[in-house]
Amino acid sequence: MDEIRKHFPILNIQNRGKKLVYLDNAATSLTPNSVLDSINEHYTTYRASVHRSVFELGEIVTNKYEESRNNIAQYIGAKPNSIIFTKNATESLNLVADAWGFENLKKNDIILLTNMEHHSNIIPWQVIAKKTGAILRYIFFDKNGELNLNEIENELKKGVKVLSVTHASNVLGTINPIKEICALAHQYNTLVCVDGCQSTPHLKIDVSDLDCDFFAFSGHKMLGPTGIGALYAKEEILNQMSPYQTGGGMINDVGLYESEWTEIPHKFEPGSPMTAQVIGLSSAVNFLKEIDWESNHGIAEYVINKLREINGIEIYGQPKERTPIVSFNIQNIHSLDLAHLLDYEGITIRSGHMCCKPLMDTLKISGCARASFYFYNTFEEADIFVEKLKKSINILL
Repeated sequence: MDEIRKHFPILNIQNRGKKLVYLDNAATSLTPNSVLDSINEHYTTYRASVHRSVFELGEIVTNKYEESRNNIAQYIGAKPNSIIFTKNATESLNLVADAWGFENLKKNDIILLTNMEHHSNIIPWQVIAKKTGAILRYIFFDKNGELNLNEIENELKKGVKVLSVTHASNVLGTINPIKEICALAHQYNTLVCVDGCQSTPHLKIDVSDLDCDFFAFSGHKMLGPTGIGALYAKEEILNQMSPYQTGGGMINDVGLYESEWTEIPHKFEPGSPMTAQVIGLSSAVNFLKEIDWESNHGIAEYVINKLREINGIEIYGQPKERTPIVSFNIQNIHSLDLAHLLDYEGITIRSGHMCCKPLMDTLKISGCARASFYFYNTFEEADIFVEKLKKSINILL
């Protein structure tokens, strides 16, 4: 474990004067030296515009940029032309809802979502439903925080145009059976859009095997820099879609009154691209390729078993398959107060509605506390978290 942790310099800092115990990985992961070095190398040795220059630096940076696309595509089992770079998964999901949805949805078409979705996979569909007259419908998770495939099929039989669903819940930790969901949806000619923000950092993703039509993810949750995400979409779908945004770099020809778009993927990447961020994300992918994919080493289950000993605790979600996320509340204590006290012990956890208000409404709570782990977290840190949590509870009750 020390061999892994040495790659993350921020783990050596203090938080409120205490040793940092970083447990907010589901929001943003930490960044290893190799990613930082790759970004610095770009700015110091081949800083130039991508796709716009014939001079040597321009050729180098363009090659590095497209090599990064190839690497990231290969990492998730996609072809390079199927990868569109965006600012984050939020922009990716907006791209799908707007660019695909505006042209393909009409009045009374059904958009199917679940009540465990992040706001980023709800609000874009709400907006496009209002623009097109399409109808939003929802599948609700059960007492364990899982989706029922029979209920999904019952909805699909009603003629659903698109199903947009999270691969893994950022509150419940639930890993949804996306491959089975896609197979089921395609039987009824329904497209499937997957929010992969929480799954891509923890699972080996193969979009070809999943057979999803769209797959969105963010770099900053998987060791990469902020400001970079990606959208995978099947090539035949991308070729039929019009651009979400327009400008330089995504055109073949421009006249005074009409313009002609270039080929995918560049058709969906207007303006100067996020070069350093793309290169940084590619470096993050390289790091993830090298680590042990059993790296979550049961730490969430370990913490859950210890938390169950605490009086008045409610832990949300008991799925059969989960990411290392533990969301909970303590009776008569506000999650924000817990987060404040733990902060002064050096421990960072998330509190609030987690950008999942419909999920919170289903649970009949206004918010909760969430500890989320990654492969660089240790069992020692887990013990510190539980110990200081108990101390905080005693102070607040």
